[in-house]
Amino acid sequence: MTLVRRLIPAPLLSAALLALWLVLARSTSPGQVVVGLSLACFVPLLTTNLRVKARVRRPRVVFRFVVTVAYDVLASNLEIAWSLLRWRSRPPQSSFVIIPLELRDPVGLAALAIVTTIVPGTVWSEIALDRSRLMLHVWDIKEEEPFVRRFKARYEKPLQEIFE
Repeated sequence: MTLVRRLIPAPLLSAALLALWLVLARSTSPGQVVVGLSLACFVPLLTTNLRVKARVRRPRVVFRFVVTVAYDVLASNLEIAWSLLRWRSRPPQSSFVIIPLELRDPVGLAALAIVTTIVPGTVWSEIALDRSRLMLHVWDIKEEEPFVRRFKARYEKPLQEIFE
């Protein structure tokens, strides 16, 4: 392992951290650059043990999955907005839903957690210790079984194809 690789174990992460710092600081003064470079060097070193090498098994599925999630985010935003507009006539039926999981890959589960929290109307609440079940809070649910089938088909199955 070279000295540079030891000092900067994740060069893309370091570059992204520096760029993000400078954008958030809205300044490229020498002081801000020094702080940004410090973060860009030390954060990747401190988080080395947290990074997992993920192996994407089916890259084409990734594209379809991203399109599906983008569509669902847009559609869910519209559904939530409509639900808020008609709140008095029909309040949402919120509920906790248990979803049995077949996905076991830690990176796949992390991706599932991210997707679940960015799609409006669902919030990742808890996962069983053995990773066999996931509890979600759903903003408005009419029937549980169709929701579970749709969730598994749209999110879990593609992630299994990608990571397992």
